[in-house]
Amino acid sequence: MARGLLYALVGAALGAAAARAAYTAFTRTRGQGDPADRWTRKNHRGEPITLLEGPAFVAGSGAALALAPGLPARVRLAALLAGGGSGALGAYDDLYGTTSSKGFKGHLSALTRGEVTSGAVKILGIGATGLAAAALVSKGPVDTLVNGATIAGAANLANLFDLRPGRAIKVGLLTGGPLLAASLLRDRPVSAALTAVPLGAAAALLPEDLGERAMLGDAGANALGALLGLAAVTGLGRPGRLAVLGTVVALTAAAEKVSFTKVIAGNQVLNRLDMLGRRPAAAAV
Repeated sequence: MARGLLYALVGAALGAAAARAAYTAFTRTRGQGDPADRWTRKNHRGEPITLLEGPAFVAGSGAALALAPGLPARVRLAALLAGGGSGALGAYDDLYGTTSSKGFKGHLSALTRGEVTSGAVKILGIGATGLAAAALVSKGPVDTLVNGATIAGAANLANLFDLRPGRAIKVGLLTGGPLLAASLLRDRPVSAALTAVPLGAAAALLPEDLGERAMLGDAGANALGALLGLAAVTGLGRPGRLAVLGTVVALTAAAEKVSFTKVIAGNQVLNRLDMLGRRPAAAAV
């Protein structure tokens, strides 16, 4: 456990430092929320906000994973592929995506009509990078399919929560925290390091997100989900991995029918967690 704790502490520190450095570098010459910048969007209040938090998370977590101790070469490559691939595809959707089709059903329906949306490109691309990453850490085709679906599904699910300040990061911390604890208790240092890096990077960027100065966007949320999905498939046995995949599939399917925002707002406990650290609704302009 001592080695796993050391790897986790170093990984989290590297992730946090690299993500903050990347965010500072990316925003130094660009105003945070400058309307003229291509990375600026309007948030749920209609206020300008930068999406550069996402590329900062991708770059920071990637640099930390390249340097983090205790990761075998195949695992390190899988992490860089899962995080970098999903982040790049998310950035493509951030910059060039349209809102004509939404959700899995909308994008795949458009694809059957011969319309290739940016969302369809992202879904298929993240599926491919998820399988490729899974192939590096799996034993046999069945494990590869299960693990690849988990990585890709987690990447997509994390993005579905990125609709309010800090929400996607909070979900990542709340799900990644128990995974990190389990990895430490079971003395699985590789999984502990893999989990700690994105958690450290995400936590370091949380103040920008809660302060409504920046948001993860598809790039950051997809990468966060993919990295936590990879950490799960490397740290859990087959029953645990199947349980994670089933949860991801169920929540993704539910998102096609119900609004997570409405569900959270209607539950007192979930709403308090969601609003923790955020500007109150009454402060909206």
